[in-house]
Parts: sequence; C-alpha cells; structure tokens
Amino acid sequence: MQKSLFLKLFVLFVTVNMSCFSLNAQKKSTIATDNKITEKVLQEILQQNKHFATQGKVADYIPELGKINADAIALSVVDTNGKVISVGDVSKKFTIQSISKIIALMVAVQENGEEAVFKNMGYFGSDKPFNHFGNLEITGKPLNPMMNAGAILTTSMIKGDGEIAFEKILKMVRFITKNESINYNTAVYQSEKETGHRNRGMFYIMKNSGLITGTEDQLDNYFKQCSIEVTAEDLAKIGYFFANECVRFDGDSTYKNTDLSNLIQSQMLTAGMYEFSGEYARRIGLPSKSGVGGGITVSVPGKMGIGIFSAPLDTHGNSVAGYQMILDFSKKFHLNIFQP
Repeated sequence: MQKSLFLKLFVLFVTVNMSCFSLNAQKKSTIATDNKITEKVLQEILQQNKHFATQGKVADYIPELGKINADAIALSVVDTNGKVISVGDVSKKFTIQSISKIIALMVAVQENGEEAVFKNMGYFGSDKPFNHFGNLEITGKPLNPMMNAGAILTTSMIKGDGEIAFEKILKMVRFITKNESINYNTAVYQSEKETGHRNRGMFYIMKNSGLITGTEDQLDNYFKQCSIEVTAEDLAKIGYFFANECVRFDGDSTYKNTDLSNLIQSQMLTAGMYEFSGEYARRIGLPSKSGVGGGITVSVPGKMGIGIFSAPLDTHGNSVAGYQMILDFSKKFHLNIFQP
C-alpha cells in the first residue's frame, strides 16, 4: 500500500515537473520566435540610438583619430548559426585600438600559458582610466591585461624579434574574421608612436622592474596592433569567436579552446569597459571590449557576437551611441547573463 502510494506520488512529481519544464521551454522558444534578429530590427535599434553620438567626443589625443567621421555608425551581429547581419556604415573602417588586447592576450596565453602570463599581472578590475599607471609604481605589476600597462606587457610576452609579435596578432585577427585584407593604418601608427609618451613611460617602468627585458620594438608592436583597421562586422565575428569556445563563425575549430575562451570573456566582463566595467556589467551583463576608435565587440556566451561602431566617446573612452545600441539589443533579446 505504502509502496503503491509512493509510486503514484513519484509519477505525479515527475509529470508536474516535466510540464513546468515544457512550459518554460515553450516560453523561451516563443521569445526567440517573436524576436528574430533581422536587418529591420537592427536598423530600428540603430535609428533609435544614433542621436546619442552628439553627446560624445571623438578621441583626439592621438591626432589621427580626431579626423574620423563622427556621424558614421554601424551595428553588426553574428547570430547563433554564424549568419552575419549588418546595418549602417558597414564598410566604414576604423582602428581596433584596445579591442586588440583580447587578441594579444589569446596569443600570449597560447604561447606561455595562463599561469606564466598572470604571474606578472593581476585579474583585477579597476576604478581608473585605461591609460592610468595603476599600481605600477607600488607593486610594479599591472592590474590587468585590459589596461594599457598590462596590454603592453602582454604583447611583450609574445615570442619573436622585431615585428613578429605584431604579425602574429594581425594573423589571428585575419583568421578570426576570415578577412585577409585587414591591415594596419600606418598614419595612425605613426601618430600613436609620436604622441604615446605615457605608454612609453609605462613601458620603461616595467623594463626598470624587470617585467620587460626587450627593446622598444615591443612597444612599437603594441602601437601597431592598436592601429589595425576593422569594420563593425569584423568586431561581431571576434565577439562570436570568443563566445563560442574560440570557434570561428563559419565553424572552423582550429583554435577551439573552452578554457581560453572563458579567460578572455572573464577579462572582458571585469575590465573590458575600463572603469565603467562594473556598471556596464550591471546594466548590460555581457562580456564586452571597447576601443577609443569607437568600436565595441560583445560576446554573448555560447550564442552570438555583436560589433558596433560610432566614434564619439564618453568620459570613460567608450562609444556613447554604441553603448545605447548594445543596451537596447540586450534588452530586446533577453541576453543579460545575470537574468534567468
């Protein structure tokens, strides 16, 4: 009798739970069906947010960056199937700037291992701007690989003399985007090199402390990697790559590495938007990396990649209109990783 009652209750429990699971799955399926990512949807998001660009200012501390068209704007998405959907000034090229740091980190960790790379820097977030000296003068070690000091150190860890480290980064960008035409802007590179005295100061503090042992060629490689020219579509493909275990948007799994993907995305989430990263994580909840050229790449873990471009920046160095487009897109498709 008791055994029979137990079996009936167990069957009832399983039935109810399976029904709840089914309803929840149907609900999520309905959301996905009702909100399909289309060119029309992306165009609406772009049009609704492009006016925010007037609230920002194009970066001009690197003179060549100040020459970019402040009105140009683009939004691109690589969906879960690897399909690319883009709107706006999709062919507009701009320099990748700090977004190159996640590529350099990938190459450095591939060659040296995570432990060796982070032995000389932290995993920390920061309340300081991207070009702040951080705690270099206190502990001698950068806070993370997303701030300039840590990024300069990361690039110096990539093996090879002369331009080899830069060439490895460029090769990886070309692979991820499947775009062999990508190259660097020599005018921006020269402008960065001529005016990058703050970065040069960081380089020599780390050289003085023994973290860097090479020549200033290593710093030149950093200036060159920041000068690589991309489009919003290229950034969407980069976002997709790290969101999907380092598998390319067309399914190429040459560099598939779940652990490395997790490392890069964790750094994007904690420090990818500089001192705004904490608030950005609260409001948008997606691993993202910005650059002062006006681009932002976004990884939606296990799903898709997003790339935006709009040159006018906020006081943190992030694209004003870009942030608003990502915020609207994240809300519309329920992408925040902290939401059930």
